[in-house]
Amino acid sequence: MNVFAGYSSLSQLWVVTSVVAVCWTMVWKNLEHIRLQQYFARNFNRRARRLAAIVDPFLSVTFEEYEGGRIKSSDAYKEVRSYLTTASGVRGVRHLRAETGGERDNAADREKLVLSMVHGEEVADAFHGATVWWSAYSVAPPRDAIPWYPSSRSDRRSYKLEFHESDRDLVLGSYLQHVRRQGRAVMVQNRQRRLYTNISRSGYDDGWYQDVWTHVPFTHPKTFDKLAMDPAKKKEIIDDLNMFKNGKDYYNRIGKPWKRGYLLYGPPGTGKSTMVAAMANYLDYDVYDLELTSVKTNTDLRKLLIETKSKSIMVFEDIDCSLDLTGKRKTKEEEEEEEDDEEDPRRRPNKQDTNKSKVTLSGLLNFIDGLWSACGEERLIVFTTNHVEKLDPALIRTGRMDKKIDMSYCDLDSLSFLAKLHLDEDVQGHQLFGAAKALLQEVDMVPVDVGEHLTRKTVDDDAGSCLARLVTALEKAKEEAAAKTTEAAKAEDDGKGDN
Repeated sequence: MNVFAGYSSLSQLWVVTSVVAVCWTMVWKNLEHIRLQQYFARNFNRRARRLAAIVDPFLSVTFEEYEGGRIKSSDAYKEVRSYLTTASGVRGVRHLRAETGGERDNAADREKLVLSMVHGEEVADAFHGATVWWSAYSVAPPRDAIPWYPSSRSDRRSYKLEFHESDRDLVLGSYLQHVRRQGRAVMVQNRQRRLYTNISRSGYDDGWYQDVWTHVPFTHPKTFDKLAMDPAKKKEIIDDLNMFKNGKDYYNRIGKPWKRGYLLYGPPGTGKSTMVAAMANYLDYDVYDLELTSVKTNTDLRKLLIETKSKSIMVFEDIDCSLDLTGKRKTKEEEEEEEDDEEDPRRRPNKQDTNKSKVTLSGLLNFIDGLWSACGEERLIVFTTNHVEKLDPALIRTGRMDKKIDMSYCDLDSLSFLAKLHLDEDVQGHQLFGAAKALLQEVDMVPVDVGEHLTRKTVDDDAGSCLARLVTALEKAKEEAAAKTTEAAKAEDDGKGDN
């Protein structure tokens, strides 16, 4: 029986070995077949490309308007567009787009137009004996992509460069460098400073790019030499701005993003907004006026940051009124869960909840000095507030708000400055000016009110009538302040009597 058992085991082993051998042979043949197919396909594709090169020996490079998953504007696209606005770039083009360009300081700049190709147009360019062709393309978004908010969607625009294969090295090397270099020069020449504001949007993204900023030309006339402020404080601010503007090497050396935070605080009418305009004009920066209540989520806030340019000032006016920045911070998990609820159509909130901003204090702090804050350089972040005591200390600590400027009531230096500015004459010896100085030391009045009283109302107004109007307003303010003091004292005495 043992002999037969051993024989049976050997037979089973032989059968298993035979089956494995047959299977391996089949697999090997299939592998060989696949390798032969791949080899044939590679050789066929190679020869097909060579044949196509003989029939159509032209190559192309496409420059899309947005890169990085459509969350950042392409610098290369902007440079190409600027390069193609030159006379050679629009020569022979039948359909053009006209935009205003240049600064707005003189009549010649105000009449200047920047011309560019529209969709479907083509223009030839020559470089070192080689001829290339540029084409403009624009693809409109689907009309039903976001039916409840169609105005924020923008076309997908691009430029296509075509050239002969024999000029490949010349075009991809020297020519593209030439285009980008010349494009940057044209951008500087045609630069028009802008005032941006963020576009309120639904918060839902269908994969089609949506504009997040809209803009108008920045033409605010306020400069530091027209700003009523203590001269020593004004010089301190100007020196700080100069240090920042020239501080690229310093920021690189210490390993910090090239940005600086300014906190402007004080009563209404003390010139916080005009200070921002003076800073922008002094530095020659664009201004981004960010309305936080229109930003739906922390993710949208980051998208706004990515789409801001260097050499700019980001302004958060009345930051104490924009969001609840005094409450308890939410955890990372709570913020992510809220953003998922906002972006997931299955958990889409009702219309009332959709209109409410879900930007958190933590998200704002990360925006100011988190990892995303290093996207770009040479930027100022400015907060303005009437009530600095209401802000979370973490929001205004050094490192986030590096320079804190107290925009206070009008002082004697500011009064002299405003009188000279508005009346255009020296009134230091005027009797009413002396009375105004004496009253201003007893009562508080913001510079905007002082300037308004000193403004000539009619052609018959002179320095005396303007000063008289200011003195009358100061006397009234003094009487009101005395009345409030009396009422407060009476209330305090009544409280003591009740006790």
